[in-house]
Amino acid sequence: MSQKPNLPQGTRDFGPIVVQRRKYILHTIEAVFKKYGFMPIETPAMEQLTTLSGKYGDEGDQLLYKILNTGDYFKKLSSYQAEAIERGELDKSTLPSFDNSIENLDAKKSLAFISEKGLRYDLTVPFARYVTMNRNSITLPFKRYQMQPVWRADKPQKGRYREFWQCDADIIGSDSLLNEAELIKIYDEVFTKLQLPVIIKINNRKLLSALASHIDASQHFSAITIAIDKIDKIGITGVTNILDQAGLNREQIDCIIKFLNFSNEPNPIDLVEAMLGYLQEGALGIAELKKVQSFLNILHPTNRIQFDFTLARGLSYYTGAIVEVQAQAGTFKASIGGGGRYDNLTGIFGMSGLSGVGISFGLDRIYDVLEEHQLFPKELKINDTKILFCYFDEATQLKAIDLCAQLRNHGIAAEVYPEITKKIGKQFEYANKLEIPYACIIGETELESNMLQVKNLQSGVQNPMDIHSMINLLNE
Repeated sequence: MSQKPNLPQGTRDFGPIVVQRRKYILHTIEAVFKKYGFMPIETPAMEQLTTLSGKYGDEGDQLLYKILNTGDYFKKLSSYQAEAIERGELDKSTLPSFDNSIENLDAKKSLAFISEKGLRYDLTVPFARYVTMNRNSITLPFKRYQMQPVWRADKPQKGRYREFWQCDADIIGSDSLLNEAELIKIYDEVFTKLQLPVIIKINNRKLLSALASHIDASQHFSAITIAIDKIDKIGITGVTNILDQAGLNREQIDCIIKFLNFSNEPNPIDLVEAMLGYLQEGALGIAELKKVQSFLNILHPTNRIQFDFTLARGLSYYTGAIVEVQAQAGTFKASIGGGGRYDNLTGIFGMSGLSGVGISFGLDRIYDVLEEHQLFPKELKINDTKILFCYFDEATQLKAIDLCAQLRNHGIAAEVYPEITKKIGKQFEYANKLEIPYACIIGETELESNMLQVKNLQSGVQNPMDIHSMINLLNE
């Protein structure tokens, strides 16, 4: 019985035209990365779970894809179970079949026995691991870019996939705020080249930390940032409910809401300074934002730059400036890029005191916006073939193969129709379906005269020409 083919939820196949469009986005981003001095690296699809766990907050850890260990991991679990019974942590009598059951096991405690590796959640933590392992071979500050897929066990929905691509640029080993400004300018330049209008939002995690101190709720800092990070989805009312459930009182919540509303005022940075400037962390966060703004005034970005104090970035490793990009085209308004400053991510791997800052482009979301708004260049086609050689018999087939080889030697993408058929219309149909612009028809006359009939399949105009004229035409 045949098996019905299907894909895991949140994953997709990509046909030729989709791949061409995705490559267009990738090449646009990569060209700007290189222009600003970033160098490429790649890391494995899988990492040790110890590398990934604890870097993304509790919610992030729950979205990690774990890979089952090879071998008889069940036997290891049985041993663990026996030891747990010896310690009195499990009651053997509650297990229906001790030798073959893993019921009542603690998921976190038993995880190491069944899974030691996981698919990467993002590109930043693997980059920090890479820097630590290659500290003696890289030059600091190290500027790298990386464009690879990542995986998250999230609920699939519009603009949210379980497998998707990120395109990251990071600078590690430098505290200079010029890095933040240049990364923002990279965002600005890429989206200008893609003809996609965006708003680039900026905030600073130090201000959120100062806000928590200001309302005497530093112990709730993680809950506050997680709640604020969801504001686009759940609104102020939803944020208020989460903060209430986290144990904050009405006065504390009102102060947080007041802070978030500063983003809608004419001079938001002044209002934040009046509220939080008396705190050392608040003053530092404000000074950093102003410094980045002064650099941007020199770099002259095309797209709108906005201070947005509702921006939190849920990942727990951010410590300074945070950035997010929102598309202003089509109906899709979610983030299509984000990043920020992380002061000591490599310290987790034993290389402390190394500050970094980075940004990420969400390839799949950018694709969705460009497609919805029809912003892809019209010249992108499903293939690059410029001409198809058509023929009628074995003799003309051999001539077609020879001429096609000559064009390829001149760097021109060309094909020979694979089957011998006297039906020239069938060969033209093949070319039209693949959007091949020209066809060269070789019959007995062309075989004897070396003059070739070249037809423009869009206009229908057909002209005789020799091989040199054909090369000039196709190189135009």
